[in-house]
Amino acid sequence: MWLVTGLAMLAAGGAPADVHSYARPAEVRVTHIDLDLEIRFAEKVLSGSAVLYLNRAPGIRAPLRLDTRDLTILRVSAGRSAGAGGAARMSEAKWTLGARDPILGSELTIQAPDDADLVRIEYRTSPEATGLQWLSPEQTAGGKHPYLYSQSQAIHARSWVPCQDSPGIRVTFDAKVRVAPPLVAVMAAEKLTSGPAEPGLFRFRMTHPIPPYLIAIGAGELVFGAIGPRTGVWAEPSVLPRAVYEFADMEKMLQAAEKTYGPYRWGRYDILILPPSFPFGGMENPMLTFATPTILAGDRSLVALVAHEMAHSWSGNLVTNATWSDFWLNEGFTTYIEHRIMETVYGRERTEMEWVLNRQDLEEELKGLADKPGDQALRIDLTGRDPDDGATDVAYDKGSLLLRLLEETYGRGPFDAFLRSWFDEHAFTSVTTDDFLAFLRERLMAKSPPVAGRTPPDLAPWIDGPGIPPGAPVATSDALEKAEEQAARWASGKAGARQLDTSGWSFHLWLRFLRALPESLEAVRMKELDDAFGFTKTGNSEILDEWLILSVRHGYEPAAAKLEQFLTQVGRRKYLKPIYQELMKTEAGKVRARAIYAKARPMYQAIARRSLDEIVGWPVPPPAS
Repeated sequence: MWLVTGLAMLAAGGAPADVHSYARPAEVRVTHIDLDLEIRFAEKVLSGSAVLYLNRAPGIRAPLRLDTRDLTILRVSAGRSAGAGGAARMSEAKWTLGARDPILGSELTIQAPDDADLVRIEYRTSPEATGLQWLSPEQTAGGKHPYLYSQSQAIHARSWVPCQDSPGIRVTFDAKVRVAPPLVAVMAAEKLTSGPAEPGLFRFRMTHPIPPYLIAIGAGELVFGAIGPRTGVWAEPSVLPRAVYEFADMEKMLQAAEKTYGPYRWGRYDILILPPSFPFGGMENPMLTFATPTILAGDRSLVALVAHEMAHSWSGNLVTNATWSDFWLNEGFTTYIEHRIMETVYGRERTEMEWVLNRQDLEEELKGLADKPGDQALRIDLTGRDPDDGATDVAYDKGSLLLRLLEETYGRGPFDAFLRSWFDEHAFTSVTTDDFLAFLRERLMAKSPPVAGRTPPDLAPWIDGPGIPPGAPVATSDALEKAEEQAARWASGKAGARQLDTSGWSFHLWLRFLRALPESLEAVRMKELDDAFGFTKTGNSEILDEWLILSVRHGYEPAAAKLEQFLTQVGRRKYLKPIYQELMKTEAGKVRARAIYAKARPMYQAIARRSLDEIVGWPVPPPAS
């Protein structure tokens, strides 16, 4: 059951409490972390220490309370930091580890002396740490060396770093990471040079305060390829050439974002291409986005994901949601900025297609949330729930629609100036929905008159109401409408598949085409499409995922082998959930889903497993006697 003692405390500065953290920052706040970790692949653990630098509220005598999940605490000491060049004076400190809550993990309470400004925790992680994914050589592109990556969002940093794991509490950090050569360690931070006498030692530094969910680590057979003066890609050797080609426009994207939203404040922007088990499209770890290889389509068609993760350098990393109930402040803003970056680099027509498809995704998401009206709001109540439950298209696409509505209401110029001031004046802070609404009303709505024919929007239905409010922007695309027309021609029998006008189609058009097909199709009709367009063999994961869903729905067996290959090799939750959901609609599909899942589940990351276990009913109940 949930442990609520202390969770109603107010954070320093009057910020709201975070129901997903044991921390009491109004009493003692962690401001900096020194990590010293060894990556031990044989045991699937990180082992080492974390030194936490503390800021204690004046006159407050209270223990330090930290978030952990399945950490083995070996020793804790506390003391005072010394001056330059001196050694800290540390002594053993009393500590207790609370009972494990299924969502929060265990509270680590440390009784440090009142004058202590340092705490050192020696610990090791669990092989089952929810924020770490350990891969065997067979699960990598090279096939020779193991691989490790972290996924700390939303509250998984506590599974590998004892910390105050709340997005409202920001820290800087330094890190030393050891891994056996020839493996290379990377972190979402500035990479410092280690001496030639220190093989296998990697040093990192993050000088900007970030929330713990943005602390990230990776290790494997990694090489680097430069793209621009401050952009590049880390990947396995066999993957690197494709990634460098795919991301050739990174510098252009960065410049497009800077032009509108202010300077990029993080120094470098690099991308780490992970093995395909990664559960998300990308994770916006500062300076080093972690990304799925499923975006390597070979034609740069899926680089909107790069624009999205890059946009987080402003919305999410620079200005962060203070609690996970405010998640839309990260993702809605980022999705809007993603569209603006894509418009600048690739043009309005492509961007409008992406707006239309996103709206379609949102409407499908809302159907699935029909019995959960509270989850259809932007400000979502996650009390007593895992914050990963809030990561739906509502935060992304309803949030971005609200920002587009504000842009259309007040004009792009005033709205751009408003957003830039929002980032400038809240840089490196964590904010709530109420903070944004107050700033919006004061700095845009009260100062900029609506454009002709527009009236100020009612914000309440957007923030706290279900569904898509009346008056929401409606993007249109002539190209997508033509794709629908081609689908209708084929469905009606007016044209065979090879007679359709599909020349030069982007993946956006193919998605619209596939989504516009009839609700029921015979296998022979599916085969006609497959023979004409090669859907089962496509290298575009967005198209393939849509096609595999249709193949399950319509019983198209020639795609069965590809279906199993996809489900056992790709861990991206966005793709897996709808396929498994479709399989589970029939008794035969359930048998197939569970057989495949039994093989694939060990490869899936913990976040994906949690979602998919529920869908497939895992573990499978025994047969009735």
